[in-house]
Amino acid sequence: MTDTDDDRRQQIALFRYGVIAELVQWPEGGKGLYARIEEKAARDYTIPASTRTRIAAETIRHWLKAYRKGGFEALLPKPRADRGRVRRLPAAVAEALLATKEANPALSVQLVIREARARPEVPADLPLPPATVHRLLARHGLMEKRTGEAGDSDRRRFAFAGAGELWMSDVMHGPAVVVGERVKRKTYLLAFLDDATRVIPHAAFALSENTQTFLPVLKLAIEKRGLPQRLYVDNGANYRSRHLALVCAKLGVALIHARPYRPQGKGKIERWFQSVRGQLLTRLSAADTASLEALNRRLGAWIEGEYHHTPHRGLDGVTPLEQWARTAATVRFPEPGLDLVDLFLFEAERKVQKDRTVSLNGVVYEVDAALVGEKVTLRFDPGAPPERPIQVCHHGKPIESARPVQTYANCFVKRDRPSRTLQADAPAPQPPASALRLRELPDADDAEER
Repeated sequence: MTDTDDDRRQQIALFRYGVIAELVQWPEGGKGLYARIEEKAARDYTIPASTRTRIAAETIRHWLKAYRKGGFEALLPKPRADRGRVRRLPAAVAEALLATKEANPALSVQLVIREARARPEVPADLPLPPATVHRLLARHGLMEKRTGEAGDSDRRRFAFAGAGELWMSDVMHGPAVVVGERVKRKTYLLAFLDDATRVIPHAAFALSENTQTFLPVLKLAIEKRGLPQRLYVDNGANYRSRHLALVCAKLGVALIHARPYRPQGKGKIERWFQSVRGQLLTRLSAADTASLEALNRRLGAWIEGEYHHTPHRGLDGVTPLEQWARTAATVRFPEPGLDLVDLFLFEAERKVQKDRTVSLNGVVYEVDAALVGEKVTLRFDPGAPPERPIQVCHHGKPIESARPVQTYANCFVKRDRPSRTLQADAPAPQPPASALRLRELPDADDAEER
């Protein structure tokens, strides 16, 4: 199976998890579960690798059951049993189907198949799968898409009851800090807020707002406050990354993206950012911005020492920590055997060069010689120092840990030479004629003795 097939299967699995994500937290047979499934079945979707826009309720129930039994891997589509076989409809049959649909555009796919079979050019024993016919009609623009969505002008204030039911995350532009030798760089505040309690699971300033800086903040938030049932995020590139979607899917967290140009749903965290600007940034000293580490220490002291202990107007005068203590009984924590460090590792594909090396972020690593010419997957922590080993995987299985190349040490490594037994039948190399002549002459010392 090619890498393209793997990417397609992974995209389909991520889409399936996105449909059932909020249903995973419901108990089996819980009240309102089937009604919620029917609501999802009534929506229109953009389905990867398909022209269909609807999902049957039975299919959604099947996905939910498969995820509960086998996790994210159970949502990966199975390879087709007829892979490599010709599945194209004969030209005459395709024309008959198109003509039937054009004559009556209101016909459904099933009715198009039924009427087309009455035509002489369509063999009676030829299978006509509805999915194949649907793709044919859609490719020629004969399948009308549903238009007209309900307006979203009905905006209502919402609040979840329990801690961990919903986290929201956003980014705020922060102050400049000194990096290196008197170089000032702008910072970005990456933060998570629990909707029910207004507790900040974790927040940190970073020098950029990409996925590599966002995921470590999420990891620390989970270690501190457990797993959220839902994660409500923006539409930025760091929130749309496939790596974030995979992490959430494997942790059983429903990743929800806000609608573009609809910032009203993130009002709570925007209000918290106002508190940061008014109560923290206005009181920063030169020592607080002397480095990124100093700025984050000051932020952590303010959150844990002041904000969490201050009565909150949105909580009827209760402090965030008090509200957390009242409602945190149902908070989920990662399983004891789950390795969060391994789960949050980034991945990159590389081809092993002839000198058995691969390059990652400007650092050259040495791998096993048996992998020369092969494509491997490197799993690494972008925040780790370059000298730390990285994982090397081949065909989805871990092979070894690769370390940076030590060129000086390689000078003293004994190279493998061809075995003498393999060259037993080969003729011995003859020395050049000049060497033979030199061998015939006596040495100088021998000549003197004579």
